Amino acid sequence: MTDESVPNDHPRKKSLELREKIAEGIRTKVVTLTGMAAHGRGEAFDYILGEKTTEPAMKAMTAAVAAFLTAKHGVISVNGNAAALVSKEIVEFAKEVNAKIEINIFYHAEGRLEAIEKTMKESGAKELLGLNENARESIPELTSNRRFVDPEGIYKADVVLVPLEDGDRTEALVKMGKKVIAIDLNPLSRTALMSQITIVDNVVRAIPTMTKIAKEMKSSKTSQDIQQIVDTYNNKEIIKEVLKEISNYLNERINFIG
Repeated sequence: MTDESVPNDHPRKKSLELREKIAEGIRTKVVTLTGMAAHGRGEAFDYILGEKTTEPAMKAMTAAVAAFLTAKHGVISVNGNAAALVSKEIVEFAKEVNAKIEINIFYHAEGRLEAIEKTMKESGAKELLGLNENARESIPELTSNRRFVDPEGIYKADVVLVPLEDGDRTEALVKMGKKVIAIDLNPLSRTALMSQITIVDNVVRAIPTMTKIAKEMKSSKTSQDIQQIVDTYNNKEIIKEVLKEISNYLNERINFIG
């Protein structure tokens, strides 16, 4: 299925287009089959969020942007799904908040790292970390391939954005003293619960929204105002608010069914 084959008035148009991006990512080695499964799991959670950006997600995104604008060394971690879905948007956000981009993947199939690199550079990335396999540091207490990180990127970062992440690496990064920002549609995942800032939203909505927030924040807030946003943010309360949003949406569906 191609984007052109989906009628503009199709109620699942956006969803089908995203699935096609993931499928194309598999064809180009950017995405693995397990990445497709992960996308489907996230899509299921998006259903019960009403497929929209919620108020608690906006609060989390505002805090995430503030964290990047006050960071000394902010880094965005990119895996195959993120590259397939929002490569251009990640590049734009990184420029807006002066963050570095590092490729970090779980499955190292032949040619996959190069495929992701190609996708990111075609989307405008000038500098990508994580490509030199001979210059890597290892995250303590982690045994998966994702433990290997760039010494000039995630290893020395103070703020790390991990869209579509796995929970064990999130926990390990937090233990290293980093402020971890997650984008995860499942509010009860280990990634969501371990991160200091959890954005429960679809990555295709979240990243461009964060770019807009960054532009507005830089033009309207003082450095003290921005720091206060970081200092007063409460991630546990945000996750509770998200769960209430889901509960309210499900109750609406129940009432609709009758």
